[in-house]
Amino acid sequence: MARYSIILGNVGNFSDRFMGCGYGRDYSLDEMFDRVASVQGVTGVELVSNWHITAQNVDQVKRNLERTGLKLVSIIPDHFSVKKYGKGAFTSKDPSIRKQAVSDTKELMDIARYLGGDLVSLWPGQDGYDYPFQGDYIEERTWFEEGVRECCRYRADTKISVEYKIKEPRNFSYPSTVTSTLLMVGGINEPNCGVTIDYGHGAVAYENLAESVAILKKYGDKLFHVHMNDNYGFWDDDMITGAIHTIPYIEFFYWLKRTGYAGYISTDQYPYREDGRDACNESIRWFEVFEDLVNKIDEQRICSIYKTGNACEISAYMRELMFNK
Repeated sequence: MARYSIILGNVGNFSDRFMGCGYGRDYSLDEMFDRVASVQGVTGVELVSNWHITAQNVDQVKRNLERTGLKLVSIIPDHFSVKKYGKGAFTSKDPSIRKQAVSDTKELMDIARYLGGDLVSLWPGQDGYDYPFQGDYIEERTWFEEGVRECCRYRADTKISVEYKIKEPRNFSYPSTVTSTLLMVGGINEPNCGVTIDYGHGAVAYENLAESVAILKKYGDKLFHVHMNDNYGFWDDDMITGAIHTIPYIEFFYWLKRTGYAGYISTDQYPYREDGRDACNESIRWFEVFEDLVNKIDEQRICSIYKTGNACEISAYMRELMFNK
């Protein structure tokens, strides 16, 4: 059975550019830890720097981890909502900002180790561009690789997992697809640098996320972390897992199992108008359903279908697997 975790903010209040005050009520840090711990089957939690973890509240977070028995799965550096990083963090045109991004990430690596974690999941949301001729695509990727490489070498006992997204908040993001991110990780060339798959990010990029898992296995075994949510395929809506997709999720979980993925599977969802704790609970229950279905798959039958590529046969098998019909 896989290990499940929740990003702490997923059980809090959610705001967007239309409802700046949020759609629900605010919760204290202690309350959010309690809400995560109340979801059956969840053993881990992820924290976003500045939102949930700062240099000033580390001991409060430590007490909550100990009190709830949750493991710190990762810290996500807030390189996307801090004003100084509004035009890029690792790829800022200002070398002092790039240096600050490296320094901030190193500090979070230290904090993660202090709190019992060993992973920083890096989503560089502002690293990219919006207009033609706005950036030097080669130089800025080099800056990114140099900065992340320095962080990786700073603490070999802590992993840096780069999370990609094709767009938003920039029109074009540098780590945009599984293959472009894998190339950048290859350029960084450190054993503790890998990739975070966010299912919704990949779906918006029109990836088959099961294939993305296989690609990361084949070319270096670089899948370090997984974020789960759902969307309709044209925007990163961060909906409840399983709300839209079914068979693609079954294949995704199948390939996680087949490739021996042993890390955590985390919710990364923002169901604005629903209760965050209840929405996370629904996603976790769907995780269990997908895992249960995958465990029932007849491997010989799947391998036989692979040899023919018969779409009708796989459709019939999925119907039988899900509905016994």
